[in-house]
Amino acid sequence: MIYTVLLPAAGSGKRMGAGQNKLFLELRNVPILIHTLRVFDRDPNCEQIVLAVKKEEKVLIERLLKEYRVTKVSAIAEGGEERQHSVYAGLKAITTKGIVLVHDAARPFIHQVVIQQLVQAAHTSGAAVAAVRAKDTMKKAVNGIIQETIDRESLWIIQTPQAFQYTILEKAERLAEVENFLGTDEAMLVERLGERVHIVESTYDNVKMTTREDLLYGEAILNKREQEE
Repeated sequence: MIYTVLLPAAGSGKRMGAGQNKLFLELRNVPILIHTLRVFDRDPNCEQIVLAVKKEEKVLIERLLKEYRVTKVSAIAEGGEERQHSVYAGLKAITTKGIVLVHDAARPFIHQVVIQQLVQAAHTSGAAVAAVRAKDTMKKAVNGIIQETIDRESLWIIQTPQAFQYTILEKAERLAEVENFLGTDEAMLVERLGERVHIVESTYDNVKMTTREDLLYGEAILNKREQEE
């Protein structure tokens, strides 16, 4: 089943301490952004890729797309100050209004099986997100004092991709803009519409490259996958 993927890529890399957009940092001498784009560029079910980027980085990204022969990018929108604004800008640039996946450009290790399960779930039910079960004991605390222990059986750690029927996501983004509401992810905006968001179980190696330690983890994942081939 075909889909479009939207990658907000206008981050700053502050938590990485990179002094630049972390997507330009390299794993195995290849930028993180390219690793992520290749997942979708090589997927025959991915119809188009839309990027939302900083205006001043557009030329560099276009050069990288050409250098690494990424062919499915159909549009590059100008990103906003917040991720949500970048997603909405990218959404407006989509030409095929079917199933849309929103994916962190800094998550290069998503599995194809999970992608297809998300696409199918969104097609059937309207909205779905990738997630993994919480493994640690979870506690609620106020001012550093534990108030209660939360049953982790009901807790999920949310990842991306997050998959939606275009009309649902567009309505959610438009309403959030009108009401000046800023959510933590796209699913939160869709939840505000009263829509049910389904969970597709993902994998723990679908990690987001956020800190320097994550780069080490990313190298380990690449080594593991190389050995499995």
